[in-house]
Amino acid sequence: MRLPAPASAGLGLRRSLLDALQSAPDGAFDFLECAPDNWLGVGGRLGEALGELSRRHPLTCHGLSLSLGGPAPLDVGFLQRTRHFLDQHRVALYSEHLSWCSDDGHLYELLPLPFTEETVHYVAARIRQTQDILGRRIAVENASYYAVPAADMDEASFINAVLAEADCDLLLDVNNVYVNAINHDYDAREFLSMLPSARIASYHIAGHHDEADDLKIDTHGMPVKDDVWSLLSAAYTLHGVRPTLLERDFNFPPLAELLEELTEIRQRQHRVDAPLVATHG
Repeated sequence: MRLPAPASAGLGLRRSLLDALQSAPDGAFDFLECAPDNWLGVGGRLGEALGELSRRHPLTCHGLSLSLGGPAPLDVGFLQRTRHFLDQHRVALYSEHLSWCSDDGHLYELLPLPFTEETVHYVAARIRQTQDILGRRIAVENASYYAVPAADMDEASFINAVLAEADCDLLLDVNNVYVNAINHDYDAREFLSMLPSARIASYHIAGHHDEADDLKIDTHGMPVKDDVWSLLSAAYTLHGVRPTLLERDFNFPPLAELLEELTEIRQRQHRVDAPLVATHG
């Protein structure tokens, strides 16, 4: 299995970008990330393209539909197929969202969890079950949200409690921190300082939509904003450099424009004097 180096910048492996990614020059990106949910059982030209890219580049995976916080039992068959996919493509880093997205069928939306002790115990147990079935440690991603169903603790305390009880890692989405901080009126850098450095496996960064000064929408459909770039640098300073993925899900520009953003990631990584290497706490 190949884990991207701490100082590395990756792109999402989207079908719309397949041709461009296959023809990209060596060193254009350090790793690729895909959602196994969208590739399980895919063969033909698309399957061959995925296999060729995963042989040439380290591949990480970010799930979409596991519904770690959902009310329905975990889909064991889906997890077993996912394990085969991860093994087949030598994936060292698999992550999912700290949210829920299904009950009696998929809802096609990542919905927020209550920040409560009960939810901590429930989700942590499901993460441990997931790790047992996958045969590997996973990371969970802090989610963007626009309302909280219930809370007896703050968001950072909730995340920390889940990570500790599940004994899993964190995929730190910096754009989600920024969006949530604006929408819920808290200090983004203070929030970052409350997270456990040793459990941060990687970072995500993305663009968002400015609906209003006090309302940001997490879209992954435009370039990264200056304030989010600054927050990424703050995260590197606080927690150290980790593999960092540029997320772009639609409104794809030419690959050259995405590579310019990867250059920005790399430059910010190299400005950190002493990058830290993730260790499990």
